[in-house]
Amino acid sequence: MGREKFSSRLGFILISAGCAIGLGNVWRFPYVAGQYGGAAFVLIYAVFLLILGLPIVVMEFAVGRASQKSIALSYDELEPKGSKWHYAKYLGMAGNYILMMFYTTVAGWMVLYFFKMAKGDFVSLNAEGVAEEFSNMLADPLTMGIFMIIVVVGCFSICAKGLQGGVEKITKVMMICLLALMVILAVHSVLMENSAAGLEFYLKPDFGKIKEAGLGEVIFVAMGQAFFTLSIGIGSLAIFGSYIGKDHRLTGEAISVTILDTLVAFMAGLIIFPACFAFQIEPGQGPRLVFVTLPNVFNNMAGGRLLGSLFFLFMSFAAVSTVIAVFQNIVSFATDLTGCSIKKAVVLNAAAIILLSLPCVLGFNVWSGFMPFGEGSNVLDLEDFIISNNLLPLGSLVYLAFCTTRYGWGFEGFMKEANEGKGIKFPVWVRSYVTYVLPVIVLVIFIQGYAAKFF
Repeated sequence: MGREKFSSRLGFILISAGCAIGLGNVWRFPYVAGQYGGAAFVLIYAVFLLILGLPIVVMEFAVGRASQKSIALSYDELEPKGSKWHYAKYLGMAGNYILMMFYTTVAGWMVLYFFKMAKGDFVSLNAEGVAEEFSNMLADPLTMGIFMIIVVVGCFSICAKGLQGGVEKITKVMMICLLALMVILAVHSVLMENSAAGLEFYLKPDFGKIKEAGLGEVIFVAMGQAFFTLSIGIGSLAIFGSYIGKDHRLTGEAISVTILDTLVAFMAGLIIFPACFAFQIEPGQGPRLVFVTLPNVFNNMAGGRLLGSLFFLFMSFAAVSTVIAVFQNIVSFATDLTGCSIKKAVVLNAAAIILLSLPCVLGFNVWSGFMPFGEGSNVLDLEDFIISNNLLPLGSLVYLAFCTTRYGWGFEGFMKEANEGKGIKFPVWVRSYVTYVLPVIVLVIFIQGYAAKFF
């Protein structure tokens, strides 16, 4: 039985983008951009996306398409006989599971907040009341557990319907709705009274802020954001390469995915900042921005309950599209390695992911005494650190080495696969950059992650 393929190129691009478009770029990007100089930061970020993220995305797609397998077997298929590259699969497989150990919980928060918003739970609450709602949710393992299970079971049931009938069909609709919701929310936000200050904060290049933070720091932050936004290095994109035909070159496909990913992150800022500034609410950082600041903003605006519900629906789509993509990977591990049926892979993995997600749920309440990085840290921080600061950069280094050195698949093998079909070519002159410079940049990001965390 041949490997199932996407029914359309659009399906491939939307699903790969759905995998890359996650909560990190929707809630982290706008805040970081505002903090480090607005449009000036966005420009630096875009440059790094191009020189850092893009080549590795092309490599993941190429390894997937050439091997026709998930990361569980792709190295085995392509490595030179007798070499040990296939050990890297454990890194990638672990990465997909660890990512889902906390992502399912946060996706559950989004879905829960959609229902809360639609039900009118925040109407008539003041700022303290809204903050208390978030604290109460974190303190309640049962509710968080139920919504985590809803996300796991729902997303695995989509994977159970197969690639075209489940994953592609549903993700396409979700991504198109996500893009439509963004446009509606962004236009509404930009046209609000008093939104100009927020637009200026976000879009006007402020080189003063870059000087203040120090160019070095801004470059590191932009580099890190560009690197992590695409979730490269654990084979979560390679899998979609294995489902795509040979009629288009992979560089063009990678560019489409990267542009969509950036567009969504950018538009999130257009939704968030004008609204915060219009109502003089300080745009907070991280989870607080989404779960405390924004419900306050929606409370203040006309039609806020409807717009707030649409916003959390959009956030749910962003979260769930990533979960479905990674679950599709996890199901492929099982079918590639054991040859079992999709249904069996789905049932066993759904049970495993629910169990593996419990520490994150309990980390905010029952196990809140466990603070791996000192006061205020929790299980989620530890899991996020393992994946973001370790497995993504190390996995990316393996892809780079595998595709550029003669000890691995080699640059010729990679180029032949990447440039098969029509469209934009992967340029030959980039060879020494991806072989010698890019690995050093990734290594620097890896070391910087540890330095920032512990020193």
